Amino acid sequence: MAHTTKSALLLSICFSFAATLASANNDPQAHHNKENAKTTSHKTSAPHWAYSGMNGPERWGELDQGYAICASGTQQSPIDLKNARLAPLAPIEIDWTPFLPTVINNGHTIKVDTDKQGSMVLDGKTYTLLQFHFHHDSEHTINGRHYPLEAHFVHQAKDGSLGVLGVFFKEGNANPALQKIWNIAPLDPGEMKAEKRFKPGALLPRNRSYFRYEGSLTTPPCSEIVSWVVFDQPIEASKAQIDAFAGLYANNYRPVQATNRRFILHSQ
Repeated sequence: MAHTTKSALLLSICFSFAATLASANNDPQAHHNKENAKTTSHKTSAPHWAYSGMNGPERWGELDQGYAICASGTQQSPIDLKNARLAPLAPIEIDWTPFLPTVINNGHTIKVDTDKQGSMVLDGKTYTLLQFHFHHDSEHTINGRHYPLEAHFVHQAKDGSLGVLGVFFKEGNANPALQKIWNIAPLDPGEMKAEKRFKPGALLPRNRSYFRYEGSLTTPPCSEIVSWVVFDQPIEASKAQIDAFAGLYANNYRPVQATNRRFILHSQ
């Protein structure tokens, strides 16, 4: 999703990306689904899907029998986070460790694969951090409002279920942790291995009050196997950093889906 024009600042960032790439060897959304999360390759035999056009979100359920739930499901994600019920929810237990990230441009987003040593505990169940990736604009909304960027930290339990943490970004000061990812993000499909360890906790908000609901992958096959935790406090990224991602993938978000009869909870 490249823009045809960029500001001078965005160009300088992109040139920095390219310079980094020139010195190295250049591979669901390798998104939330566990098959995509287990591979660092952007190649797949599954039908092509997109965020617009004939293979866009409104057609995902028709592209393949395995994607049918994208259209027929009743617990689809993302949703508009509104009318949440206050509940005595326990703090999310997050135990993430620094790791050498592999940063992948998979044709749908920028994805960061981990060493699978980090974890979180949700409702007494332990989930392993597999990867995280980004969406512009945000996929979830709060009372109808999009943020310019949202990160999804994808975790998987031994039973195959997923727990995903969502973090919003608002425009503000430059984010040093985010810049470490941007600096080595491939401009074209492929991957780069970082030489220095990355601390994923640097991309979490200080105030960790959160929304909680049961939902799905936000990309095909849209499997309804995700326990969602979305922090309500955004962290900051500069306009240049947001534009740098949008220059690659503008509007790589699925529209909000019907809440139906699901409860949306919010920590007290």
